[in-house]
Amino acid sequence: MKKTICTLTIAGTVGLSSIFGGIVEAASISSLKDQQKQIQKEKSEISSDINDADQKIDSLKEQQSGVKDELTRLDFSIDDTHKKIGEKTAKLEETKAEITRLQEEIKVTKERINKRNELLKERARNYQVTGGMVSYLDVLMGSKNFSDFIDRANAVATIMQADQEILKQHEADKKSLEENQIKVEEELKSVQTMLADLEKMNKQLNGQRAEKDQLLASLKQQEEEIHEHKMELQEESQILAAQAAALQQAIALEQKRQEEARKAAEAAAAAAAAAAAANNNTAESGGGTAVTAPVSSGAFTQPANGRFTSGFGFRDGRMHFGVDIANRAAGVPIVAAADGVVIDSYYSNSYGNVVFIAHSINGQTYTTVSAHMETRYVSSGAVVNKGQAIGIMGNTGDSSGKHLHFELHRGQWNGSKSNAINPVGIVPMP
Repeated sequence: MKKTICTLTIAGTVGLSSIFGGIVEAASISSLKDQQKQIQKEKSEISSDINDADQKIDSLKEQQSGVKDELTRLDFSIDDTHKKIGEKTAKLEETKAEITRLQEEIKVTKERINKRNELLKERARNYQVTGGMVSYLDVLMGSKNFSDFIDRANAVATIMQADQEILKQHEADKKSLEENQIKVEEELKSVQTMLADLEKMNKQLNGQRAEKDQLLASLKQQEEEIHEHKMELQEESQILAAQAAALQQAIALEQKRQEEARKAAEAAAAAAAAAAAANNNTAESGGGTAVTAPVSSGAFTQPANGRFTSGFGFRDGRMHFGVDIANRAAGVPIVAAADGVVIDSYYSNSYGNVVFIAHSINGQTYTTVSAHMETRYVSSGAVVNKGQAIGIMGNTGDSSGKHLHFELHRGQWNGSKSNAINPVGIVPMP
């Protein structure tokens, strides 16, 4: 799965001086509501995108169904073509056998014609020597009596009739020979043409099937990509919902604070001053949760102790929206980089165990993201102090080694992470 959008910011949730002490300024209820409207607008846009994704998925499924129907039709056509090719191949073999038989007949016919040719040549030579019909008259005139004459006349007539029959048979054999040769050539040509056409059709059908297979594979790939994008949108929508809920909480808290301020402004101011003094004393005395890295005196502190391994910017052709801090030691604490409210704490496929915290520093809203943790100590809605342990460094989610992936966002979060900034120079780093 592609890296899911997991970063989150919240405006105004931690804008209460009663939560953060004297270093923060409260965001106005109007500003919080404006940001809440913006979140609702973004949620509406994401919902529309999810609906579009569903429609595209339905369309792709419908297209896949049509392609599958076409593949079924092509399979039947290919099967029918194969059967016809088999039939024509058998017919071709039969035709070849018939050709062999006709060739034998042609051979016999040629032999008869050759023999007749020799006979006719012999007759022609006799005619040339004897004078043709004159020799027949000599035969008739040489008869001894009338009866002998009749016999001789009948014999001559028979011979002449035989010559005519020979000539007729000779012509018939020649004609049969020509017809058989034409018949063989035409039949062979016809079968070969039909077989070639069927082979061509089979090739075309197989080509069409290959194209449909590629199209179906492409449609399935598109559907998988849209499903993946839909999952990203759904996770983004869930994060926005958490942000909206936190904003609502912030509005309620701000309203409550204003009401209490009107009733007991002096008491609230005294309590805030006492809380600020107590926080400063705790920081100076080294009290609070024990951490590996020392807590800085500024608004932000170092989120983990270790080795700085990767910065903010493009890495391996992709934008790296944070910095990485690695440490091979066991049980390395991850701490809140500043006072704030936990917006979300959960397991993400890409970020593993991740905690989102919203901060308000001198009137500016920030969001920090701490990812790939082995364990999370805090839950959504919890108020945390700068330097408080929120988890243990780990190697969960889309991670290739034990480290902390830390992001800093200025202002309201959006899906493109356009508010992500380089934390170096703002948040202390190893």
